[in-house]
Amino acid sequence: MGITFKSSEQTFHLQSKNTSYIFMVKEGGYLVHLYWGKRIREYNHSNKVRFEDRGFSPNPLESDRTFSLDTLPQEYPQFGTTDFRDPAYQVQSENGSTITDLRYNSHKIVKGKPNLEGLPSTYIDKEEEAETLEVTLIDSELHLKVVLSYTTFKDFDVVTRSVRFVNEGVEKLRLLKVASMNVDFHDADFDIVTLPGAHIRERHISRTPLREGVQSVESRRGASSHQHNPFLALARKETDEDHGEVFAFNFVYSGNFLGSVEVDQFNQTRVNMGINPFDFTWLLEPDESFQSPEVVMAYSGDGFGGMSKTFHKLYRTRLCRGKFRDEERPVLINNWEATYFDFNEDKLTGLATQSGALGIELFVLDDGWFGKRDDDYSSLGDWFVDKKKLPNGLKNLAENIQQEGMQFGLWFEPEMVSEDSELYRKHPDWCIHVPERQRSKGRSQLILDFSREDVCEEIIQQISNTLSSAPITYVKWDMNRHMTEVGSGALPKERQRETAHRYMLGLYKVMEEITTRFPNILFESCSGGGGRFDPGMLYYMPQTWTSDNTDAISRLKIQYGTSLVYPISSMGAHVSAVPNHQVHRNTSLKTRGIVAMSGNFGYELDITELTDEERAEVMKQTFFYKENRSVIQFGEFYRLKNPFEGNDTSWMFVSEDQQEAIIAYVQVLADPAPAFSVIKLKGLAPYKKYRIDELEKTFYGDELMNVGINVPMMKGDFQSFMWKLIEV
Repeated sequence: MGITFKSSEQTFHLQSKNTSYIFMVKEGGYLVHLYWGKRIREYNHSNKVRFEDRGFSPNPLESDRTFSLDTLPQEYPQFGTTDFRDPAYQVQSENGSTITDLRYNSHKIVKGKPNLEGLPSTYIDKEEEAETLEVTLIDSELHLKVVLSYTTFKDFDVVTRSVRFVNEGVEKLRLLKVASMNVDFHDADFDIVTLPGAHIRERHISRTPLREGVQSVESRRGASSHQHNPFLALARKETDEDHGEVFAFNFVYSGNFLGSVEVDQFNQTRVNMGINPFDFTWLLEPDESFQSPEVVMAYSGDGFGGMSKTFHKLYRTRLCRGKFRDEERPVLINNWEATYFDFNEDKLTGLATQSGALGIELFVLDDGWFGKRDDDYSSLGDWFVDKKKLPNGLKNLAENIQQEGMQFGLWFEPEMVSEDSELYRKHPDWCIHVPERQRSKGRSQLILDFSREDVCEEIIQQISNTLSSAPITYVKWDMNRHMTEVGSGALPKERQRETAHRYMLGLYKVMEEITTRFPNILFESCSGGGGRFDPGMLYYMPQTWTSDNTDAISRLKIQYGTSLVYPISSMGAHVSAVPNHQVHRNTSLKTRGIVAMSGNFGYELDITELTDEERAEVMKQTFFYKENRSVIQFGEFYRLKNPFEGNDTSWMFVSEDQQEAIIAYVQVLADPAPAFSVIKLKGLAPYKKYRIDELEKTFYGDELMNVGINVPMMKGDFQSFMWKLIEV
């Protein structure tokens, strides 16, 4: 494992657990990509780059008509010096030109992994876990230095990449595009896999063949978005859940992004990913630098399942941080769908009392507790208690709930402001806006300008005051609209197109400060549900509200798609009332529980209206989940049946020691005269014997995985089962 440089051939070989990544410095100082895939012992140029005199592909080296950047597989390509494909970056000089010419200057290999200042990124606990290569490129005309950073991990089949631009000249430079990575594959025999969606329909799986031209996934909404997740993968045609190659890319960033895949005229594939260049520029003054966010690049030779296992473990243990990284998450109840804005202290205490009696551990007070918030038209930005609803304050409410044996949590939307608020009346210029333009609203609210230091400090102080005022152990951090009229009253005109990125830097600063001040609070991020379910958020908050859609059948696809990249411990999942408030479907409490128990489990309904039979089922669910949550939240996750391909869905969790497992199965619609079905399990120890209590039978792991087990005949729509396997 590690990074080696063969000076005689100018070749870099990055090795991780099962992966090799190889590139070289070619004549003229160009970085040429050679290989990324299954680990090899030594590289001896078996796929040596070949050159041919190609028509209409110009030559940067006058002496060689076969050499053109237009055909060369590169590490960090540029515009204007014979490559006509999508560049990884673009810089404008003071004379208006956008031509650059970066060449290799030097490199260094260091133990460990440096942090990215002001940005979220993967990390290490011990220096020996990783090595980092920094390659310095220079444009001697512009006096521009660009440092490409590559980190390879001992225990993960990933390479993380980022880029730093440094202006070492006397002229101002303007960054027009900054991708954090680029890979030029030597062929195009791939499908592209992405996670598109919408609000209440997030992260569905799309798989389509590559074609000549450009295919991309992006957000221009000021957030990573419900519509497109900052993820894409290239999979070989034959790749399935357990077999075949996958090359995956995930951007550790929560704002505007672009992931681009281009197949060129010679059937080569270029992938780059970074901040979306749409409506972005960055003025780089002399002696200033710009750091790009990180891209995590994961390779799997074992299909999508192998890719997911890599992402899950890396993100759970080396992206999420703090006390709750390795701590079991509580079963909660959120009052939102039970009361919406209509509540008082007695109503909340009554909900908490009955919830605690059913085994629920955490009561979360959602929107409506602050300012004069009786609807969603006012009070965002006024983070003080509404004494009309809570005359005795948050502290008294929280302590009363604690006396019921429960923890207390609270909802915030710190990034937003209502026009009808004390904060807005005092500081109308503190929102994202363009002078003389109308201020379009979403959900009747505006966005605070987190590119401003004064705004960030005000919100840090307000939130800190509230969190210090009562025994609060959980925070749901929401964000319910995307950016329009993007501009800042605090930035000069030449920096207005920096607003969206400066907003993200400010947001990360606020989150870092608050989560550091309150290390014993479990923070869950949210953006209308899953509108910012990305690695950047997980760095500060180890779980995310997966979707505002709590319908169990909708959640089969949402949670399945999310699991492609993000660990189970990061997914909030709740049982809600029926008919469901989003799609108006009626689903049994049992099935709602099984789907929700496959994430961080909770409830979002009026617990006081349950029948005795329903209360008994809730007690059964909470007991089962608490008994098995370590396996669910921190075990290995296996997808067994795909909801995008059939009428049923199945998945399972296996403990790290393979002594316990949980299997879940959901049938969506009943079929007449159905066929008998068998399902093959995964991840068990072949030689271990497992008892399935629900069947009162015992089987060896190899039988369950190779022969499979009968799926019970189920009558009716939306039927399900969840079984526990335990080694005997």
